[in-house]
Amino acid sequence: MKRVLLIGAGEVGAKHLAALSGIPGVLVVGVADPAPCVDVPRGVPVFASWRSALSAATPDLVVVATPPGTALAAAREAAQTGAAVLVEKPCTTEPAALVPQPGDGRIFVAFQPHFAPGLNALLAMPPAVTRADVLLTVHRDPGYFRGWRRTYADAGGILHQQAIHGLALALRLLPGDVEMVNATVTHSRGLAETEDHVIAVLALSGGATVQINARVDHPGPPAHELILHLTDGRRLHVRGRNLEAGLGEIAAAPTHEELRRAMYAAALNAAEGHPAHPCLFSMTALRRPLEVIDRVYRDARVVRAAYAAAA
Repeated sequence: MKRVLLIGAGEVGAKHLAALSGIPGVLVVGVADPAPCVDVPRGVPVFASWRSALSAATPDLVVVATPPGTALAAAREAAQTGAAVLVEKPCTTEPAALVPQPGDGRIFVAFQPHFAPGLNALLAMPPAVTRADVLLTVHRDPGYFRGWRRTYADAGGILHQQAIHGLALALRLLPGDVEMVNATVTHSRGLAETEDHVIAVLALSGGATVQINARVDHPGPPAHELILHLTDGRRLHVRGRNLEAGLGEIAAAPTHEELRRAMYAAALNAAEGHPAHPCLFSMTALRRPLEVIDRVYRDARVVRAAYAAAA
């Protein structure tokens, strides 16, 4: 029986708790959160801090579901106990914080859409790609940008919190440093530091380009897709509300719970000494996407316009 501790019981933690419940051979031995926002199942201890939880629960796997401001510290302390650690969103918005430390090899960064159909083979044997298009169209109302999401220092921007699944996947398939950035960041609705739209073209030293069109003020159906233009002229489409259909059909896409369960299994397997699943990130590998995101925001032209003009 594998023992799992959940750190963070907010919006994201609730999704993890639901996915963890009922998995054969897995037991949730605790939830660490000073003020849980989810009903914790009867019999599962709730701890006010992750330190007390790590000491009392002795988990095999720790799932960290806290905001970026605290996730990295929690993950590193958990790894020091010998547990495998899984973080889903960026555990930090600061690339410099990801300088390797002892224990980091037990921390795995996993984006659930990267476990979508066909992507394991794509990542294991990357094709030759000349261009990647990262497309994101969703609508997030002002209520979404509350608490920790309101400030860049705590949450980053669209590319950290919304489009990172597609962007990180593209960068895992494309080598090279960023040589040129042409980007525009538009603020239309005045939602604190949060932008509404990012358009960018990145030229990489390997000769490929990445094109980004990501917005969170889109009134139509939500979608987050990645189009890969191959050197042989073919295109691969990674589709879905959030890439979850992978290279397969949208109608056959696995549920988010199924994708999360695949993440847990992969992290536990790697912690036992087996070769890491190709869909897992290491902490070191996460640093490059964060550096690219920083470069986009640093070099972008910033536009502040009335919402009516931008809609």
